Amino acid sequence: MRTYSINSPQAAARLVALSLLADGHVGRDEFVALEQARLTERLGLSAEQFHAVMQGLCEDLMSASHLNWGNLCQPDSDVLRQLAGELTDPLKRADVLELCRIAAQADRHIAEGEFLLLNSLANAWRLPSGWDVICRQCGSHQARAVAGGHPAHG
Repeated sequence: MRTYSINSPQAAARLVALSLLADGHVGRDEFVALEQARLTERLGLSAEQFHAVMQGLCEDLMSASHLNWGNLCQPDSDVLRQLAGELTDPLKRADVLELCRIAAQADRHIAEGEFLLLNSLANAWRLPSGWDVICRQCGSHQARAVAGGHPAHG
């Protein structure tokens, strides 16, 4: 796995890219939501630079035999701890976690991988995750910020 400078825009972008991959696929809704949230401006990267970071992440995941999404997103993953450790600035951490939440909520479903990743980052950074509500209707996780019940159920 490539490394980036501590608190660099690329280190932050890679964590957002992880959140895009967390449910097993990247959808247009996620990119639209992040664009509306001013992703590139907030990270200090161009759209092309963000996509290059995402491509690098995918290449790293495909080329390393010991890495795959299943073991990377686990809360006790050494690699995830390393990646989370590349952000030490509390404001950047909070901003990246918010961007990850936006990406996860874009398709109106919180997948298990998204839940695990966001909680792992929040725990590593000692931030509130906001992902501790479980929908009684379907059992999936949701953010407290979603008012009026589970987004998929209205």
